[in-house]
Amino acid sequence: MEQSFSSDTRCEVRTAAGIVRGRFERGVAVFRGIPYAEPPVGVRRFMPPVSVVGWEGVRDAVAFGPRVPQAGNRGSVMDSVSGCVGDGSGDCLTLNVWSPDLGAVNMPVMVWIQGGTYLENDSGNPHCDGAGLAAAGVVVVSMNYRVGMDGFGRIAGVPDNRGILDQVAALRWVRENIAGFGGDPGNVTVFGQSAGGACIAALLVMPLAAGLFRRAIIQSMAGTCFSPRLAGAVSDAIAGRLGVRATVAELAELTPRALIEASGAVLAGMPARLREWGPMALTPTPFSPVVDGEVLPCAPWRGIAEGAARGVDVLIGHTRDESRLYMSRPAGELTEARVAAAFDHLSPGSDGRAVYRDAYPAATVSERFEILHSDWLFRMPALHLAEAAHAGGGPVWMYELAWGFNAAQGSSHCLDFLLVFGTLGPDEVRAHPRAYPDAAAEIGEVARRMRGDWVRFAADARPGWPRFDRRARTTRVYDAESITRAYPEEASRRIWSGHRFGTLDLRPG
Repeated sequence: MEQSFSSDTRCEVRTAAGIVRGRFERGVAVFRGIPYAEPPVGVRRFMPPVSVVGWEGVRDAVAFGPRVPQAGNRGSVMDSVSGCVGDGSGDCLTLNVWSPDLGAVNMPVMVWIQGGTYLENDSGNPHCDGAGLAAAGVVVVSMNYRVGMDGFGRIAGVPDNRGILDQVAALRWVRENIAGFGGDPGNVTVFGQSAGGACIAALLVMPLAAGLFRRAIIQSMAGTCFSPRLAGAVSDAIAGRLGVRATVAELAELTPRALIEASGAVLAGMPARLREWGPMALTPTPFSPVVDGEVLPCAPWRGIAEGAARGVDVLIGHTRDESRLYMSRPAGELTEARVAAAFDHLSPGSDGRAVYRDAYPAATVSERFEILHSDWLFRMPALHLAEAAHAGGGPVWMYELAWGFNAAQGSSHCLDFLLVFGTLGPDEVRAHPRAYPDAAAEIGEVARRMRGDWVRFAADARPGWPRFDRRARTTRVYDAESITRAYPEEASRRIWSGHRFGTLDLRPG
């Protein structure tokens, strides 16, 4: 690829589709809103991504591309069924590149896959600004991908997991074009958090993604995958609210806004479907990757244990207090019914409440409720995936973030990626009404250590501590004083040691 520089802030790179013009910002070359696939509108709306058609001349790449359809999106794409989107808001399958040196050769590449409960995705989120990471010596890429019914709903007549297929398309773009931005297409690390981390776990066992990345960092992965039957039941419920069937022909007559609103209504009523839909009804989303046997041949734990990711270096972990963020929000009273439903349907064994009471005798009922949710949805799926990677013969490293800056949220879900990107600063910490006295002074060092370890891992798979195995369970624990020790959540590990994570299905009957 060709690149050119000038004495002002502009910079240009030739990609396979055409020339893009970005600009230098604080010493980093930034290109925003580069299309990697054709707009997913009209006849392409529910189809796999289609490679972008090239353009003549120079395309400005200084503004983030439009968000994919999701709640809060005000673009005209939200009300279109024809694909005629006059304001350009349908051109949403775009990516962004931050490069510290366009003239470099073979810098490590880090591709960020953002989370958002499979309902939200916006690569323009300022908390995911790649400039800080890029300044540490890597080329950073982020992307938009389809979410909600368009990206993850099971629809008769089209492939499942279209949002993950968008990610595959973006990774192919990286392989074909990243050298022009100073990156090494043979040294790509995908990293993502929550739903983004779960998508990476799926990518590790997807044949279509084989060879597109060398390393993977999985942060706080959401540990749910759906069977076709369960995903189909969810889609039928969403379509049924609009009086149609979940087929391409009938859903194509509905606007994205209508499907998003119907999905929100189904989400609100999910707890009432617990006996039919099982534990997924207690999660914050009606969507997850679908184990369809084609795009996603099996659940990640099984495929990775069987060696599907043997050639990929994996770094995986979670925060200590994953669910504290959600429990701290005003979501209604913690009733006996909510507690009973959680322990009856989420915990392993026949008497989960007693098991957690014995394992955590000093905890209150609400604290055990929180620990259970953290274990079931985030912590234990991550631990078991690390164990699967080791069993499958691949190199794997484990971490836990134990540092937090306020008493209300602790080391909560999402805090890890804010530290890695460096987009949560001392002033914001200091302004929190329940901030710990030393937190503002500590955050810079904790963030620097995590970011440095992530960059070293992306460069040569040496994050700075020994590999994980099922005997020693060596784990890097990030805190004000970080240490390396055996996996710290031993009580929960023992509870879940006999459980096997896999594909969630409809309940019988």
